[in-house]
Amino acid sequence: MKPKALICGISGQDGAYLAQLLLEKGYEVYGTARDAQMATFHNLVRLGIRERIETESMALSDFRSVLQTLTKVRPDELYNLAGQSSVGLSFQQPVETLESISVGTLNILEAIRFAGLPVRFYNAGSSESFGDTRGAAADENTPFRPRSPYAVAKAAAFWEVANYREAYGLFACSGILFNHESPLRPERFVTKKIVTAACRIADGSKEKLKLGNVSISRDWGWAPEYVEAMWRMLQQDSPEDYVIASGETNSLEDFVAEAFRCTGLDWREHVETDPELFRPTDITIGRGNPEKAKLQLGWNCNYKMRDVVRMMINAERESDGR
Repeated sequence: MKPKALICGISGQDGAYLAQLLLEKGYEVYGTARDAQMATFHNLVRLGIRERIETESMALSDFRSVLQTLTKVRPDELYNLAGQSSVGLSFQQPVETLESISVGTLNILEAIRFAGLPVRFYNAGSSESFGDTRGAAADENTPFRPRSPYAVAKAAAFWEVANYREAYGLFACSGILFNHESPLRPERFVTKKIVTAACRIADGSKEKLKLGNVSISRDWGWAPEYVEAMWRMLQQDSPEDYVIASGETNSLEDFVAEAFRCTGLDWREHVETDPELFRPTDITIGRGNPEKAKLQLGWNCNYKMRDVVRMMINAERESDGR
């Protein structure tokens, strides 16, 4: 029989790429949305896999809904990629962020425990939980010092997973992923905002791209590679947490410069700083150490920041028929 996977948050960037990967590996794939009958699942449509996915309506904040879906689908693997996913938006919606991430994760864990099903569970952690490591490369032993409501919620979910793994013997693990991008990113993410603006300006738009603090640095990777790491975590003999990163750090200014270079422009002629876009607190440098994932999972990051920018620019041009 085919292995069965349930993906919470299947309509997002990571959920769509993970669904594609699992289908390629011969899985029967289910995905959830709050209202599956009304959801468009546009990323699944864009990847050409919508008709191959079974969908279920499920509200992560409702334990009964989670339990019903779990006992109906009875998956071998469950991937939790759901919840409010924007760091910037979390400052405006802190309660929604905390509930959708930490309460949602807790409901899944408790449903697995209550149902007594042998489910292997993956939780989407975040490098934001580390906070500002002052340039040091964060690994699995680096303490959390979250600096946003989003990071606080992700840190709470991480410790929920660790608690259920230790207390109840669940096969549950968290992937602590650093920034990973793709053409499926919505434009509220700064990387996609930069790419789309650079392409419009190259096509003749007279607009100025307004950005916040471009001196921050991040560890950027390619999302389709990062979902492979998620799957590999659930194929191990025992559940452990892993940092997933490229191991290379670049400034946002470098990202902007590369995007405009790919379109034949000098970014300094088209970008303005907008103080309104600065966050109340931010991380100066994000840098990850993926050594454990390389050694134990056999996972490698082949695409670095400049590769990612180029592929996003090319995809944007193709989607607009350029």
